[in-house]
Amino acid sequence: MRNKLFDKKILRAAKFNFPLICVGNLAVGGTGKTPMVEYLVRMMQDKYKVATLSRGYKRKTKGFAIAGEHSTAIDIGDEPMQIHKKFPDVTVAVAEERIIGVPQLLYEKPDTQLIILDDAFQHREIEAGMNILLTDYNNLYTRDILLPAGDLRDLKSSSKRAGIIVVTKCKAGLDEEERNKIVRELKPLPYQEIYFTEIRYSGLYHLFTGEPYFLEPDCEALLVCGIANPASLKEALASYVSAYELLSYRDHHIFNLDDLKEIKRSFSKIKSKKKIIVTTEKDGVRLAKYEKELREMPVYVFPIAHEFLFGQERDFENEVLQYIESFKKSKKYQD
Repeated sequence: MRNKLFDKKILRAAKFNFPLICVGNLAVGGTGKTPMVEYLVRMMQDKYKVATLSRGYKRKTKGFAIAGEHSTAIDIGDEPMQIHKKFPDVTVAVAEERIIGVPQLLYEKPDTQLIILDDAFQHREIEAGMNILLTDYNNLYTRDILLPAGDLRDLKSSSKRAGIIVVTKCKAGLDEEERNKIVRELKPLPYQEIYFTEIRYSGLYHLFTGEPYFLEPDCEALLVCGIANPASLKEALASYVSAYELLSYRDHHIFNLDDLKEIKRSFSKIKSKKKIIVTTEKDGVRLAKYEKELREMPVYVFPIAHEFLFGQERDFENEVLQYIESFKKSKKYQD
């Protein structure tokens, strides 16, 4: 009903004469939104003054805030904190209501030239100029159903609002035949482009020192993660180590002292001489508050990133750049 009220203009969405890129999905978690935001930031930070805006899920604060030197995951949320740590020169802001957050961000940081809205596809109070919709290769929205029976938090028909659809977490070796089959299933509209990515895992680094670690086949690991869909992470880790134990928590889990004891207890039970603790970047920013207790332990982060398939990265980047460049022709934007 809410979507129909917006579609019929009974409820009005605010428009800004300013480049806003929304990254979102139709399902609950696990499609790679934060790595896609990071991809866009990495792609654009040398060309424009980039800012990100999210609600800061599970933070303990309220209202609008910009990440600073002393910010923590408790202050701004784990995903914004992850982005802030990786891109300290990029403005990372949070606000429950984006309609308030966008003008506040532009007031605080008037030199901003691009805002990336993280996980804002369902927040229709703002109409972004470009919507990037992500869907998991292993659970395409066309094959899913609404909560609670399925994972969808929005109607499949809402996909029509996206200009770009990205099929994420594709299997290695996805061929043209299957690619075309998926495109036919998604039935893109004339204005929609479909891209395919796989998850690329890069080298481990120590949670606190940043020191790299090179996995060896005889190493065993304790995998600590609180993410929505750890399937690809488990598969990747299994290809590097001889064995691993899993400590799994709910998505966005806030670690406490009991969890810390559980982690240490589980790690001590691993008998191998070569053993480490592996976690995700998102979990890492939530574990960082226990630096005193964990600094001397072999806690390593396993970072991920999107890698475009079929040579599509240039086409994707050009489409995003063309959208942003179109605002240079607007006198209001220049002013």
